[in-house]
Amino acid sequence: MLKPLSRTALNRLTRWLSISCLAFLTGCSGSDPATPTLTSQPMEARQADQIMIAAAHPLAVEAGLEVLREGGHAVDAAIAVQMVLGFIESPETGLGGGGFLLLHQVDYHHPVIYDGRETAPAAAQADRFQWMGMQLPLAAAIPSGASIGVPGLVSMLAMAHKEHGRLPWARLLAPAIKLADEGLPMPLRLQKQIASDASLRLFSDTRSYYRQQAGAERPRLQNPALAATLRQLAEQGPQAFYQGPIAEKLIARVTKARWGGSDMTITDLNSYTALKRDAVCAPYREWTLCGAPPPSSGGITVLQIMGILEHFDLGSLKPGSPEALHLVSEASRLAFADRNTYIGDPDFVEVPTHALLDRDYLQQRALLINPQQALANIHPGEPGKRVEMREFELAPDAQERGTSHFSIVDAQGNLLALTSSNEAPFGSRMLSQGFVLNNQLTDFSFDPQLGQKPHPNAVAGGKRPRSSMAPIVVLDANGEPRLVIGSRGGSRIIGYLVKALIGVLDWELDVQDAIALPNHLDRGLGLEIEAGTVLEQQQSALTRLGHKVQVVPMTSGLHGIERVDGRWRGAADPRLDGVALGE
Repeated sequence: MLKPLSRTALNRLTRWLSISCLAFLTGCSGSDPATPTLTSQPMEARQADQIMIAAAHPLAVEAGLEVLREGGHAVDAAIAVQMVLGFIESPETGLGGGGFLLLHQVDYHHPVIYDGRETAPAAAQADRFQWMGMQLPLAAAIPSGASIGVPGLVSMLAMAHKEHGRLPWARLLAPAIKLADEGLPMPLRLQKQIASDASLRLFSDTRSYYRQQAGAERPRLQNPALAATLRQLAEQGPQAFYQGPIAEKLIARVTKARWGGSDMTITDLNSYTALKRDAVCAPYREWTLCGAPPPSSGGITVLQIMGILEHFDLGSLKPGSPEALHLVSEASRLAFADRNTYIGDPDFVEVPTHALLDRDYLQQRALLINPQQALANIHPGEPGKRVEMREFELAPDAQERGTSHFSIVDAQGNLLALTSSNEAPFGSRMLSQGFVLNNQLTDFSFDPQLGQKPHPNAVAGGKRPRSSMAPIVVLDANGEPRLVIGSRGGSRIIGYLVKALIGVLDWELDVQDAIALPNHLDRGLGLEIEAGTVLEQQQSALTRLGHKVQVVPMTSGLHGIERVDGRWRGAADPRLDGVALGE
C-alpha cells in the first residue's frame, strides 16, 4: 500500500521546498535557464543525401550515425542515441522514464506510434494526490513515491527493436556503456541546471551524484552504476529491466522513499508492456500531419491548433508580428480547452479523437476568434453538437517542463521521431542503479473530478497519465515525407511545435530558422513569450489586444529533419547543445 506523507513529513518538506524555490514549482531556477545566444550550424554542415540525425548532444548523434553506417535501421540508431542521452541528459530522460516513438516506414502510408508511457501501479486510487480532503502541493508530490510511474522506455525500445532491428541489442547499448564508464567533461548546460536548482541539495540521491560531480574543480560526468545496469541489459536483454535484480532493486528504492513510499510492486514491473498504436493524422492545407494519439495530448492538440489556423492566411503575416502571435494564441487557447476536457488514456476513457479533428468542427472553432481582440473567456466545445459549452469552466493543468527529443532518417528513408521524459527535470529526485526515477504520475489530475464528471485524466491503477509529447511527421500531397520533428518542454512542447510547423509550412523558412524563431504560446495560462528575444517588443501591442502577457525563459529542444530538393536538411535547437549531422 502507498505510504502517505505524515503531517510532520509534509510540513518539513513544504518548508524546505519553499526555502529552496524549486524550479518546477516557481520557475526561478535553471531547469529552464535563460535563453543563451542562439547560434546555428552552417547549412553545409547539416545537409545529407542518405542518413541524418538531429539530437541534443553530438556524442549521441555520433553513436546513432555509427549504427546507421553499419546498416542499422532507424530504430537501431534510436536505441543507441537514447541510451547516450540517458547518460548525458539524465535529468530529462533515461531508463527510469517513458516516451513515444513515431515511425514512418518507407512504402507504408500510415505512421505508427510505440507507446512507452509510464503506468500507475495497480493499487493506485483516484485520490492519490489528495490529503485530508485537499490537493497535495505539487512540490510535496514530486519527490514522493506516489509520483513514480512504472517505467516504459525500455519496453518501448524493445518492442520496436523486435519488429525492425537489424543489429544486436547489445551492440546498441555499447556506446552509452563506454561513455558512462569513462566519463566526459560535464556539459555546461547540465552544470547550469545543477547550480541553479537549489532543491537538489535536499535529496541524498541528487546531492551525491549531481551536486558532488558538478562541485569538482573540473566537473566531470561519470556514472559507473548506470554502466553496470546497461551491461546487465546488454547481456540479458531488455526483459532484465522488468524482472530479476534490476527490478527488485528498483522496487526497494521506491518503497523506501523518504517523503512517502510507493505502492509499486514487482508484479507491476513484470506486467508492464508497451503498446503499438496508429498515429493520429489530419490535413493542414496541402499537407498531412501525423502525431502521437492518446494518452498523449500532443498529437491531437497540435493538429487542432493547426486545423483552426488553416482558416487564416498566416502566410501573409510577418513572423513575430502581433497579428500572427494573436491568432496562434487564440487557436491554442481553444485547443487546450478541448485537450483538458477530453483527453486521457483511451483504455480508460472514450476520447472523441475523430470528432475533435473534424474539419467542420475546427472551422466553427476558428469562427470564434476575433482577429482584433482576445476572447475574454475560453470554453471547450462539444464536437458534433455545439461549438462551445459556455457553462463549462476549466482549471488549467499544472505546468510540465522536462523531456528530450531527437529525429532520425536512415538509408532506406525511414523516418523516426522519439520524445522521452522523466517529467520534471531530475524527475522524482530519486535514482536507482544510476538512472533517475520519473515523477510522471504528477501528470495525472490531482482532482479526480472535472465539474460533475470524472476527470478523463484522473488516477487509476494501470492507467497511463496524459502526456504532451508530440513527435510529428509531415507528409506532402503525394504522401512523401516533408518534415519530421519534435521537442522537449512539457506541455509547452505543443506551442514549440506549432511555431516551427508554421515557420516551415506557411513562412517557407529553413527548418533551422523556424526552430530558432522566438518561442511563444498560450496554454490557457496567459500568453507566454520568450525572454531575451525580439518578441518582448510586442508586449504592449499584445496587451492592447487583450492578452495577459508573461515574459519567461523557454528552453525548447526542437530537433527536426526536412526534405528539400531531394536532400535531407537537419536542424538542432540552438538553445541546447545539439547538432544535426548526416552523410
